Amino acid sequence: MENTNTVKMAERYCALIVGILFLILGIAGFIPGLVSLPGTDASYVPADAAHNAYSAGFGYVFGLFPTNFLHNLVHCAVGVWGIASYQSYINARLFNRAFAVSYVLLAIMGLLPFTKTLFGLMPIFGNNVLLNALTAIAAVYYGIIIPAKVSDSSIAKTL
Repeated sequence: MENTNTVKMAERYCALIVGILFLILGIAGFIPGLVSLPGTDASYVPADAAHNAYSAGFGYVFGLFPTNFLHNLVHCAVGVWGIASYQSYINARLFNRAFAVSYVLLAIMGLLPFTKTLFGLMPIFGNNVLLNALTAIAAVYYGIIIPAKVSDSSIAKTL
């Protein structure tokens, strides 16, 4: 079975990698050159031209992931939390588990027509569903499944 220290490092690295990924996505969402509107020459909807909070900053990061200003802030916050949780395995485990539950729910919500805009706050449809699902699966694996295997094997060894 896996060594406990190896599992702890894997949990920490999962939190770090997810954190870096989401921080990059969040920062990229604020850079007009990296955000595009399909079918137009515009890069994103500027705040002064937006008719509501949802459309402020709306566009597609890297042409793939729908986003808006609030979504970018959430990505940055999740990214900073993931990077900060790398400091200890307990924090990384907490991050991975909270992230896994939250992002599995977001992936499911992104598939439902009435919740795909998170109730009019931010876009969670399109490629966001795939991103949310894949990162949630990684967090489930490294934050829940592997630690459970190690705990079960260590309990079996003591019996």
